[in-house]
Amino acid sequence: MFLWLISSATTALLVFSSALLLYLVSHIFWLSKLYFWFKNPTLKDIPEGAGLWEDVFNALLKYERNNNLNQIKLNAALERFSLTANAIPDGLAILGSANEIEWCTTNAENQLGLDFNSDKNLPIVNLIRDSHFIAYLYSEAYSEPLKLKHCRNSEASLEIQIIQLASNQKLLISRDMTQLEKVDAMRRDFIANVSHELRTPLTVVGGFLETLSDMDGAVPDNLKNYFVMMQEQAGRMRRIIEDLLTLSTIESNTGSPNNSEIDMQSLLRMIQNDAIGLSHGLNQDATLAKHHIHLDADPTLNLRGSLEELRSAFSNLVSNAIRYTPTSDASNSGEIFISWHLQDDQAIFSVRDTGIGIEDKHIDRLTERFYRVDRSRSRETGGTGLGLSIVKHILIRHQAKLSITSKLGVGSTFSAIFPNARIVKKQVAD
Repeated sequence: MFLWLISSATTALLVFSSALLLYLVSHIFWLSKLYFWFKNPTLKDIPEGAGLWEDVFNALLKYERNNNLNQIKLNAALERFSLTANAIPDGLAILGSANEIEWCTTNAENQLGLDFNSDKNLPIVNLIRDSHFIAYLYSEAYSEPLKLKHCRNSEASLEIQIIQLASNQKLLISRDMTQLEKVDAMRRDFIANVSHELRTPLTVVGGFLETLSDMDGAVPDNLKNYFVMMQEQAGRMRRIIEDLLTLSTIESNTGSPNNSEIDMQSLLRMIQNDAIGLSHGLNQDATLAKHHIHLDADPTLNLRGSLEELRSAFSNLVSNAIRYTPTSDASNSGEIFISWHLQDDQAIFSVRDTGIGIEDKHIDRLTERFYRVDRSRSRETGGTGLGLSIVKHILIRHQAKLSITSKLGVGSTFSAIFPNARIVKKQVAD
C-alpha cells in the first residue's frame, strides 16, 4: 500500500511538472515571437497568438494601427506647416539653446546663405560671420530689428528680427527690404527734387509780392488785403518746402551723426532766446501776454551728437509748445518749461507746456508726415505738419527716442531721451 501511494504521487508530480513545462515553453515561444517582431515592427507581421497571447497581440495590433494613423496625421500636419512656412516671403529659422540651426525654410536658406541638409545643428554664427549680426544675436536685446546685407547680393539688404521662444529657442525672421528701400529712396529723391524746383519760382513770386506791397501806389487800397494773404500763403509754402528738404536730407543721410561734444548750456540758452522771440512775434497784440519760458538745465551734463540737427529737433519741440499754448490776455500767459537733466543713466530733454493738450487717440500718430490734430489751428499757428517727423528722424539718428504725454485742456510734455553712450559729464568750477 505504501509503495502504491508513493508510485501514484510520483506519477502525479511528473504529469504536473510536464504540464507546467509545456506552459512555460508556450510563454517563452510567444515571448520570443514578440521579441523578434519588435526588431522589425510591421502591422502585417504581428503574430496571431493563442490564449492570453491572442489578447495581447490584438491589443498591440490596435495600438499600432492608432499609432500609424496618428503618425500619418502628424506627417500631414508637418507637410502643411512646411508648405505654409515656405510660402511666406520672409525667411524663418529656429535656433536652439546654443544658437544652432534646428530648422529653416527655403527663403531663409536663400537669404542667409544656408543649406539645411548640411548645416543642421551647426551654430549659425559659423555660417553668418557679420560682426553686427553676431553682436545682435548675443545681446539678447531684440526689441528693434537689425539691418543686414544680403549674403549673395551686395546690393540687396535684409532686416533681421529675433523672437525669444520657450526652452531657450529663438525664431529668426529675415525679410528682404531691397524693394522697399528702393521705393523709399525714389520717394525721398522725388520730394527733394520737387522741393528744389518749387523753391526758386516761389521765392521769385514772394519777392515780387513783397516789392509791390512796399511800393507806394503800386497796389490799390482795396487790394492790399489780398496781397497780404498771398504773402502769408507764399511764406507758408516756403516753410513747407524748407521742412521737406530738411526731412529729405536727414532721411538720406544714413551715416552716423557728428559725435562732437555739445555745450548744452549754450545751446539751451540759445533755444530759450529764440523761443522768447517767437512768443513776441506771435503775440504782437499788446492785450495778449507773452509766454513765460522757464529753463532748468543740469550744468554738468553735455551730449555727443550733431549740433545743427539737435538744435533743429529741440527748437521744433519748443516752438510747438509755444504755438499750441494760447495766451488769453495780458495777465494770463502760457507757461513753457524747458528741462535738461539725468535720470536712470539717460539724458532727458523735455518741454512741458500749459497749452490745449492732445487726446490720447492722436498721440501715436503725431510723428507722421503732415498729420495734424487740428488743421485749422495748424494753419493759424504757421505749422507745416513736418516738425515732429523731423524730430523723430533726428532722434533715431542719435539712438534716442521721443516720449509724449498729454492731457486735454491741461498741457503736454515732449521728452527726447538719449542713451548713456551719448552723455558727457563735465566738471563745473565752484
